Amino acid sequence: MRTIILTIAATLLSGSAVSAEPKTESKNLGRLYLSNPAAVTPPQCYTKTENKSAPASNPCYVCHTDSRAPNFTNDLDLQLLYDFAEPARTNRWHNLFKDRSDYLAAVSDEQILDYVRESNYRTRDGSVPLREKLTENLPAHWDGNDNGRWDGYVPDVGFNFDTSGFDRDADGHFTGWRALAYTPFPGTFFPTNGSTDDVLIRLPEIYRNNEQGEFDLEVYRINLALVEALIKREDVLIEPVDEKRLKVDLDKNGELATATRITYDWAPLEKRFMSYVGEARQAQQREEAPLSAGAYPRGTEFLHSVRYLDVDANGEVAMAPRMKELRYARKVRWVNYFQHRELAADELKDAHDFPDRLEPVIGDIERGVSNRRGWRYSGFIEDQHGALRPQSYEELATCSGCHGAIGANVDGGFAMTRKLGADNSFQRGWYHWSQKSLAGTPEPVRADGEGEYAYYLKQVGNADEYRSNEEVRSRFFGEDGRLKTAMLDKLAQDINVLIMPSSRRALDLNKAYRAVVEEQSYREGRDAVLTPRENLLREVAEGQETGVKQALSYF
Repeated sequence: MRTIILTIAATLLSGSAVSAEPKTESKNLGRLYLSNPAAVTPPQCYTKTENKSAPASNPCYVCHTDSRAPNFTNDLDLQLLYDFAEPARTNRWHNLFKDRSDYLAAVSDEQILDYVRESNYRTRDGSVPLREKLTENLPAHWDGNDNGRWDGYVPDVGFNFDTSGFDRDADGHFTGWRALAYTPFPGTFFPTNGSTDDVLIRLPEIYRNNEQGEFDLEVYRINLALVEALIKREDVLIEPVDEKRLKVDLDKNGELATATRITYDWAPLEKRFMSYVGEARQAQQREEAPLSAGAYPRGTEFLHSVRYLDVDANGEVAMAPRMKELRYARKVRWVNYFQHRELAADELKDAHDFPDRLEPVIGDIERGVSNRRGWRYSGFIEDQHGALRPQSYEELATCSGCHGAIGANVDGGFAMTRKLGADNSFQRGWYHWSQKSLAGTPEPVRADGEGEYAYYLKQVGNADEYRSNEEVRSRFFGEDGRLKTAMLDKLAQDINVLIMPSSRRALDLNKAYRAVVEEQSYREGRDAVLTPRENLLREVAEGQETGVKQALSYF
């Protein structure tokens, strides 16, 4: 399938005109002249994969792969070819070529630690400055549509998690958010490459309520487990539950009794169905709450904080209080299998008929940008002084690339398919990293039985797309370029030996990112870069091959 590279629409939903010519940003963050017409194409796509005296590196397979329905974007061929539309053939992610050594030397370790240990989400008295600013004192340059109010997501998470991962506000009330533990997506999302992060999910109220319309924690647990089963397409263990009360045969054993698992068995053409419980069951029967494999319910929300790296007194690296970003996603529209297939076919035809035309990304800074598949993505990022502010339209455009037309995502996302299982995980895999670190987490295993991270190291030759992580290179590879068996054995038991950086590297990564914050140059790349990227193309020729000889599958 030909690459579907998106760019910014000529008109925002608010009606603001946008130019693709490099100009300065206007005062209003909702009206932005684009400096990068292909802002949705991530810098990783410009990776120089060819090696002088070895087979080509292939980090591309983790994104561009044979998809799983209802994602019909099978883009395996992008592992073999830089199939860029003409405006995207110039790499405008200039921050990845900058030398930050002078900045790193000028900032002390104490200064950067003090900075990352200060929360920019909540103050010491418990208030949330960003929320107050959005609801009580909205700056004019944040008001993208000039209607005097903020029409986007207002942060409402307390980051106070109970023993089941459910979040509570300052008064102890459930917010609906629940933290899920997962193994990091291979490559950039490894903390050793710059950041820690977390993921929270929230389903709409009808999935939290019983059939009387009252909040019911057991109902909510079961519906979340059903979502997990549908996204993973596998059985999910649950705490014992009375099926008679819920009126659903959850374990599919033919009777209403006590269930200890959600049995995945969805094949509507063979008259095999699954059902939500509580108020959502009633809505499903009225065809108001559709259910299908590989799809989240309409109204599902995700919250994703990207954070700095903290280093404790023992030199251990962990998640820092300070956020780099607070990302938000909401499923605003249900898209069925037929519609997904039709969209993929339309995109393929457009790429064939108009190979150098960039498709629009529709949205604005308040409601976010669309991935054309039912989801909207928005978020907040640090301003020059470290406080959280709304991301500009161009900054948000990057979301539509990874969450849009690529083969690896499942209904626009990645986290739930990577969630730790309920069989042998702390709190059944429902917890926040502040409750338990990643230490001791076994390596995930691919469908072919091979360790997923070991497979990535083998195909890429490092722990990042650019092959720039010298710490991992020296730790896992010998001088002859071969992987060290002893380290792979350790990795199988504990992913921390790969994904977590040394304290020295963590501090330097924090400093490198802080330089981007002070510049407010996110439009030129927001990676933490210690030295200029060597394995990164500045220009891509039409029809240029990657040098990869055989396409691989992420799944």
